[in-house]
Amino acid sequence: MIKNALDILIPEELEGLGKLEPFLGTWEKLKKGWMDEKTVPPSIKACMPHSSKMCNSLEEAILKCNPYNGMTVSFHHHLRSGDDILVRAMDILANMGIKDIILASSSLTSAHEAILPYIENGTITQIYSSGIRGKIGEAVARGALQKPFVIHSHGGRVRSIQTGKIKIDLAILAAAAADEEGNATGTHGQSAFGSMGYAMIDAWYARQVVIVTDNLVEYPCVPPSIRQNYVDYIVETDSIGDAKKIASGTTRITKAPLDLRIAKIAADTIVHSGLFKNGVSFQVGAGGASLAVAKFVREAMKKHEIKGSFLLGGVTSYGVDMLNEGLFRAVFDVQSFDAAVSSSLKENPYHIEIPAGLYANPYNCGCMINKLDVVVLGALEVDVHFNVNVITGSEGDVRGASGGHSDTAAGAKLTVVVAPSFRGRLPIIKKRVNNVVTPGESVDVVVTERGICVNPKNVNLEATLKKAGLPVIPIEQLEREVDRITGVPDPIEHTDKVVGVIEYRDGTIIDTIKQIK
Repeated sequence: MIKNALDILIPEELEGLGKLEPFLGTWEKLKKGWMDEKTVPPSIKACMPHSSKMCNSLEEAILKCNPYNGMTVSFHHHLRSGDDILVRAMDILANMGIKDIILASSSLTSAHEAILPYIENGTITQIYSSGIRGKIGEAVARGALQKPFVIHSHGGRVRSIQTGKIKIDLAILAAAAADEEGNATGTHGQSAFGSMGYAMIDAWYARQVVIVTDNLVEYPCVPPSIRQNYVDYIVETDSIGDAKKIASGTTRITKAPLDLRIAKIAADTIVHSGLFKNGVSFQVGAGGASLAVAKFVREAMKKHEIKGSFLLGGVTSYGVDMLNEGLFRAVFDVQSFDAAVSSSLKENPYHIEIPAGLYANPYNCGCMINKLDVVVLGALEVDVHFNVNVITGSEGDVRGASGGHSDTAAGAKLTVVVAPSFRGRLPIIKKRVNNVVTPGESVDVVVTERGICVNPKNVNLEATLKKAGLPVIPIEQLEREVDRITGVPDPIEHTDKVVGVIEYRDGTIIDTIKQIK
């Protein structure tokens, strides 16, 4: 075991993952340089002239890809809770008798709980994902997988694929529209879901790619998010899922009075931060309270006649409205959190679809998060050192997603984390979080209903917010207040077995997840 920069013990090696590199700090690995980072080329593929890529069924397409035991299969999660393709594909592979599958979906939601038996019987033995929720999260936290799972950020996933750490054998990608050659998009059709930003790296690097669509259109399909030269087979199906379920759960704008209070305080923090001026760039996370911040920021921009540069990341109807109102010059969209966003992405040239690599991969010289002024993010827990947990719940279950949390926090000039000080009788502000996803050094302020906690590194910001009359409170004081209200929960009981690791965006290990007793 070796301690990383957060004094967390990390195994030097894990069976199923090999040697592990401990987290050194937000930028320490990149400061050492990236020219020597090993990368692998995209897959080379070809087809004969005038041959057809069309298949009569998903089963036929998978058979043509020659599946085998131990293969890595990937999917995207742009349909979120409405996805219907991942479970269907895993059913087919299981019925074929394929086992020891490495599942490399960009994220897993409650829509995928039907694959749980395949984890229990060894059809799926390992998972790489930015998030795992529901019954699958509960199961893997209790050791259901045969090999340790890996939680990575959106940018970190791209890095892992480009460096060959994740070697995708088969990518099965849902598209809202596609043509007979495989040009595909998420912007139009009965199941339109918007951007395909997370699927692009899979299409580029997977050994074989299958596009599944419920809207086969005349060639060429425009605009092409995925282009035909990456696609091996196309399947037309009755449905790829329910796009109405995209804006569910964590992606709904909150109506809760407490969360709206937090959002208003966060917006006031941004307004008085010194960054709220013409040319400001902005992103909000997927949490209900953080999305609500967009509403208040929009009102403040109109009041103060602020014209921003760009909105980034997951895009909601609030973002589209701000673009249409001229509050921002452009929107860069890696994931659409609202099916209504699709028409804007298709029709407005300044609503720009971007791949996850351009969005957040630390190993590129145009990473969008490095141009970000302000990001607002949610949290399951925050500790007195400003470390943030968005993965494990109060009982130790895996129930969240790393997503772009650590990516955007690293790049933004101002990282604002919003959360209630406690939920029910559970403290959210704690002495120590269950697991660290985003290190405290990249968090600037934490906003709760009880006030604003400013990271001690930001002395000038704290003075500015106090001068503006905002409720600034030391995080240690807030933690003590919360403890008096909720009491201190009993520690989660774990075994010594590491069932999963949390990978920082640069490939180092920031924390481990141990098996719940």
